[in-house]
Amino acid sequence: MRFIAIFLSLLALFAQPVSAASSPYFQSLEQQLSSLISNKSADVGVYALDMKSGENVSVRGDVAFPMASTVKVAIAALYLAQVDHGRRSLDDTISGVSARSLLERMMIHSDNRATDMLLADLGGPRVLDNWLREQGVTGLRVDRTIAQLLADKRDLWDRRDSATPHAMVYLLTKIYRAELIKPESRDYLLDVMARCQTGKNRIKALLPFGTPVEHKTGTLNGYTSDVGFISLPDGRRVAVAMFARGGNDRPRAIAEAARTIYDGFRSVLTWNFTPALSTTR
Repeated sequence: MRFIAIFLSLLALFAQPVSAASSPYFQSLEQQLSSLISNKSADVGVYALDMKSGENVSVRGDVAFPMASTVKVAIAALYLAQVDHGRRSLDDTISGVSARSLLERMMIHSDNRATDMLLADLGGPRVLDNWLREQGVTGLRVDRTIAQLLADKRDLWDRRDSATPHAMVYLLTKIYRAELIKPESRDYLLDVMARCQTGKNRIKALLPFGTPVEHKTGTLNGYTSDVGFISLPDGRRVAVAMFARGGNDRPRAIAEAARTIYDGFRSVLTWNFTPALSTTR
């Protein structure tokens, strides 16, 4: 039994995706990001992944941060997975409101009441957390409803309802590659995320005008985040997760990191392959 446990542990170790930049250019970009972040008063974590080449950069990417409203990406994914399997419909009504309306209010306007209505209909935080585990998404945990999270004493270092930037990008990657939801549901979710009305001073703030961005923000007292996809001029998408707590320059830190990532990934020609991604940390 001990041999089997050791063998499985080794398999899990080698199954992890690379969490550090894998080429000299991206190592340099990672160092640039690290220098940028080190000069901020906020505690910032960043992970970015080119969806085509698999190249990535990480600065504190395996450190857990609160998710706040970025958890709504996971809630939307589970609901749409249920739609894909015929168990639910976007035309279903929940307390007199269509699921489609609730999902769009949750993702576009970050409506907390709509979020908790959808989450309750799905079975609550534990059901969502278990589903993520079943899909191989680790490093991300869901413990409370939004109402419970906001009512509890605030602790920005609480491991409950937290995710690492790496884990959040892994979730985004599985959504994008239609591994959690069907392509049509993926396209619908990306369209909804492209209409996000919150956090205009974060990922989108310093990008060239008209840059396509599909994203979801999160906000608490002393905490700011933004996660999603940035499209490059050649059509490549970069999945990003940026979490910041403490300090007084959180939105600016996210905006500057997003522009650094955009410029850095745009400057590199991509390779014509798509590497497999396994379970994240």
